[in-house]
Amino acid sequence: MKDQRTTIKKVFAYVGAYKWIVLVSILLAAISVALTLCVPRLIGLAIDCIVGKGQVDFTSLIRLLMLIGASCVGFAVCQWVQNVLNNRAACSIVRDIRNDAFKKLEKLPLSYFDTHAAGETVNRIITDAETFADGLLMTLTQFFTGALTILGTIGFMVAIHPAIAAVVVVLTPLSLLVASFIAKRTSTMFRTQSEVRGKQTAQIDEMIGEQKLVQAFGYEKRAEDDFNAVNEKLRLVSLRAIFFSSLTNPCTRFVNSLVYAAVTLVGALSVISGGGAAGALTVGALTTLLAYANQYTNPFNEISGVVTELQNALTCAARVFELMEETEEIPEPADAVDLSDVKGQVEIRNVAFSYVPEKPLIEDFNLSVEPGKRVAIVGPTGCGKTTFINLLQRFYDVNGGSITVDGHDIRNVTRESLRASWGMVLQETWLRHGTVRENITMGKPDATDEEIVAAAKATHAHSFICRLPSGYDTVLSEDGGGLSQGQKQLLCITRVMLCLPPMLILDEATSSIDTKTELRIQRAFAKLMQGRTSFIVAHRLSTVREADVILVMQSGKIIEIGDHETLLQKGGFYKKLYESQFAK
Repeated sequence: MKDQRTTIKKVFAYVGAYKWIVLVSILLAAISVALTLCVPRLIGLAIDCIVGKGQVDFTSLIRLLMLIGASCVGFAVCQWVQNVLNNRAACSIVRDIRNDAFKKLEKLPLSYFDTHAAGETVNRIITDAETFADGLLMTLTQFFTGALTILGTIGFMVAIHPAIAAVVVVLTPLSLLVASFIAKRTSTMFRTQSEVRGKQTAQIDEMIGEQKLVQAFGYEKRAEDDFNAVNEKLRLVSLRAIFFSSLTNPCTRFVNSLVYAAVTLVGALSVISGGGAAGALTVGALTTLLAYANQYTNPFNEISGVVTELQNALTCAARVFELMEETEEIPEPADAVDLSDVKGQVEIRNVAFSYVPEKPLIEDFNLSVEPGKRVAIVGPTGCGKTTFINLLQRFYDVNGGSITVDGHDIRNVTRESLRASWGMVLQETWLRHGTVRENITMGKPDATDEEIVAAAKATHAHSFICRLPSGYDTVLSEDGGGLSQGQKQLLCITRVMLCLPPMLILDEATSSIDTKTELRIQRAFAKLMQGRTSFIVAHRLSTVREADVILVMQSGKIIEIGDHETLLQKGGFYKKLYESQFAK
């Protein structure tokens, strides 16, 4: 319950931005309830105008019928406007929550994405937020109206017959206790349902993204079995949650039927015992009380449904807020400087880093790189090459030591200016849904057509782009579907070529390109790297022979350093790597 109260406080913080819409909605709810409550009273008075044959007060009856019609029209208008306002408020609140959740994603450290399934995160922002919106809309629409109806009917019933009102008030807590008892026990069930749904979304996302591998390794049957297991678990937890939550409405309806029966019995006895005496309960008044008893109990049925839906909505909201409260990247210091006019001098002093404290990866790493130098990093898989690249761009922070660029500790400069100083081409290509032009200009949106074409020609991508249906305006599907892996990588290289950053990182940048194209790209890179500090990570040693310095890494440490010829003459680990790829 404490967690739910915390979640409700966070929701109200978002509702506050639309308090005037909510207040007007509540005012309209009060007006619509007042008009609704007037109708039974007017009907009761109209019935009392019909005493018997030849004893009908037509003047009063017609006036009352006109008032009833006007009340119904006023109620309909208020309800329509109220629903419009509630829809606007609910949709706006959820939009704001999603915006903040997405902004949070931009501030989360890379370690979060390395340890959380993408589908699970997507599920929180899309599905959980949508479920919360549905619950919030139902709450805004029905809860206030129901609460005001309950208070209003009690007031009218007390004015007409206090004894009958007392009977209603005494029996009411039974309905509230039943709804509360069930709601408390369904909260955990709905949370489990959301968590399993998130796992299912993550599994579907994973299978769609890696469908080629699934089919290539004949994993279809096992993937289907895994999905069926999660799907069955979701079915069971959903049925359990829905079953227990669905008990609320019939249980409260049973209690409400008892209230209606009690009003009927007590009211009928009062009419009979009164015998038409002055001040006694009339038939019209009893009709009014029965209508009020029905109106009084209906909100409990609606509110019980709202409570059930609200339990699910709050559970989903809590999962979204959990994402929004994840630990962000280490904040930049208040006096963080912007890197400008970068020369590219990189100093790495006594750097230590590990993903898990008990498993050291990089220890006592030292390196000094002069501006414009090309540094190649080679070594066996898992030696720390890519980790080192992540440290250079502060995707992770060092556990010990320091990394400086032009004399500035990168922890004391803004991440935006640091990362803008690096141009990076990875082995894993990423292209967004959009045109070829939009993908190339991602780092330089104001680039001219001449600049774009020049960059594409330099990377030898221009020829295949021209062969696409609409050239540079060809729309690519998600992740560049329809292009070969080599073509996608050429576009990623062109993206960096267009920006011309002062420093470069090439992490297996030519791994998906044929040998002939690789030679052309190497010449393009050689031109691009002139005067720029460059770090080149590669398994194919043909791409690193021209580097000024080659670092040979093993188990997070530099075991050899030198240029290509020097390392071959040493006859160490590098020579063995080189000879494993090329004949002596």
